[in-house]
Amino acid sequence: MPYPVEPMLAVPGELPPDRDRYGLEVKWDGIRALIHVNGGTRVTGRHGVEYTRRYPEISVFGVKNAVIDGEVVALDARGKPSFIRLQHRMHLTDPEPAMLKRYPVTYLPFDLLYLDGVPLFDLPYRDRRALLDELDIGAPPYFPGDSGLLAATSEQGLEGVVAKRLDSPYRPGTRSPYWIKIKNLNVREVVIGGWKPGKGRRAGGIGSLVMGVFTERGLTYVGHVGTGLTDAALDDLHRMLRPLEVPYSPFADQVPWRNRWVRPDLVGEVAYTMWTDDQRLRHPVWRGLRPDKLPAEVTP
Repeated sequence: MPYPVEPMLAVPGELPPDRDRYGLEVKWDGIRALIHVNGGTRVTGRHGVEYTRRYPEISVFGVKNAVIDGEVVALDARGKPSFIRLQHRMHLTDPEPAMLKRYPVTYLPFDLLYLDGVPLFDLPYRDRRALLDELDIGAPPYFPGDSGLLAATSEQGLEGVVAKRLDSPYRPGTRSPYWIKIKNLNVREVVIGGWKPGKGRRAGGIGSLVMGVFTERGLTYVGHVGTGLTDAALDDLHRMLRPLEVPYSPFADQVPWRNRWVRPDLVGEVAYTMWTDDQRLRHPVWRGLRPDKLPAEVTP
């Protein structure tokens, strides 16, 4: 059985015109994870990152030999995925029982890649999903491409949908046009290249983060973000960024204000209203770090 498997990724876009050829899944606001079941359960993320000890409550019953693709989410009191709640678990290895109880995670499977000695990568998506549903391990349903699921997720405040070609194979480690992610929210990854010292109650620490994305010129400035940063998040970021400090700007272009610079090693996620004409993120709101993403992948 292959280990680890690199997940197949979706491209951003809009609902396709030939929607009858697609199935729609809810785009869950969590972290991608693959379960490897073979005499035990191991959980990995992108690039083979080991998640098993980070999420010990993830298990699959009644399956002896399989590779399953899905998403780790933390649900709020209304049963909706909360990326803020998931942040409390993302960096913890061997979490204490109190954290498991306070911020439990749920695994939502959506694809089956290997079963009982047989690789399924070349099977069409509809067939892989049929086999997954037969396992009865809590896989959320998928819907017809013309079902109106996108509008329903918007009404419920969910992130969006993923449209998957019903005849598509699974291609590990590729970003394939067979899968299209359509978002209700403007959410994207950014690279942290520095921070602006805080004032007032944030004096002595981080006031805002300096964000960038990688272009042909190198790391390119796209704005500062201070909204959405809780005191706990600021303390954690300050602790993580201090060892990364450098005496020079890592950005290829000019950045306004006086900032403290860091090696561009950490990736975060922000929500925003729009891109401005000068390629800045308008009204960004911090959502949290993305340790499952590589800086070099963060492009416009």
